[in-house]
Amino acid sequence: MKKLVSLFAVVCIISSFAPKEITWVAIGDSITYLNEHVNETGNKITKGYMTRVTEKLPNIHYTNQGHNGWTSGGIASEIEKIGITKADVYSIFLGTNDWWQGRPIGTLEDYKNNTGNNTVYGSYRIIVNKLRSLNKDAKIILITPMQRVDFVYIGDMKNNAYGSYRDKNGQSLAQFAEAIKAIGKLEHAKVIDLYNKSGITLEKLVKYKRMKDPKTGEYKNYPYPDFIDVPFNPATDQYPYPVDAIDMTYDGLHPSDKGYTIIANMLVKLMKKY
Repeated sequence: MKKLVSLFAVVCIISSFAPKEITWVAIGDSITYLNEHVNETGNKITKGYMTRVTEKLPNIHYTNQGHNGWTSGGIASEIEKIGITKADVYSIFLGTNDWWQGRPIGTLEDYKNNTGNNTVYGSYRIIVNKLRSLNKDAKIILITPMQRVDFVYIGDMKNNAYGSYRDKNGQSLAQFAEAIKAIGKLEHAKVIDLYNKSGITLEKLVKYKRMKDPKTGEYKNYPYPDFIDVPFNPATDQYPYPVDAIDMTYDGLHPSDKGYTIIANMLVKLMKKY
C-alpha cells in the first residue's frame, strides 16, 4: 500500500511539472498554408513555421487555417464556413495580400465600431469577434506582414508582383503592419512584428534576381535594389530566383527555411510562456 501511495505521489509530482497541452489555430494566407504543402514550393522549403514551433514546444498542437492567396477580407467573409475550432491560442498572420490587392486599410474607428468587411480594420474586427465567441479566454497573437521584394511564382511566372519598396494603391505595406500593431495595442494582444523587428528586410530577402541586362541581353545577377525596374518577361525569361539566390525567401515573398526559422523562433519565445 505504501508503495502504491509513493508511486501515486511521484506521478502527481511529475504531472505537476509537465507542460500544459495547448491547442493552436494558425490563421493566415499562403505563408501559413505552405506548412502542409511544401511540394508547392518546388520543395524549396522543408517545413513551415508551425511545424518548427511544435518541434520546440511539443505540448502545442496546431491546426493549419492558412488559405492560399486570401486577404483578411476573404477570411472575414468566410469565417463561419472554414471550420475554425475552439482553441487555447489563435494566431492571425495576414496583410500582404490585402496590400497587393489594394484593399483600404481604413481607420481604428472601423475596428472599434465594427463597421463591416470593407476595410482591413473592419475585417480584423470580424475575425477577432469570431475567435472571442469560440473562446473568450483564448490568447490571440497578431503577426504583421513581412517585407517583400519582387515576387515571381515558381509555378507560373505570369503571377508576379513588385515589392514593398513601392506603394500599392497609395498605401505602403508598412501602414498595414502599423494597423495590425494598433489592433494589438487596443486588444492587449501580443504582436509579432515581422515587418520591423524580424531582421527580414528588403536587402536580405533574396541574394539576387537573375535577369537579362537590357543593354547586352545577357543574364546578370542583380542584388537589391539594382533589380528594381529592370524589365522581366515571364513568357521568355528564365525563372529569376535559382537556388543560389535564396536567402530569407525563395521567391521574393514566401519564406525560405531560413525565413521560417526566424518566424518560428519569434513565436516560440512568446508561446513558451503559455
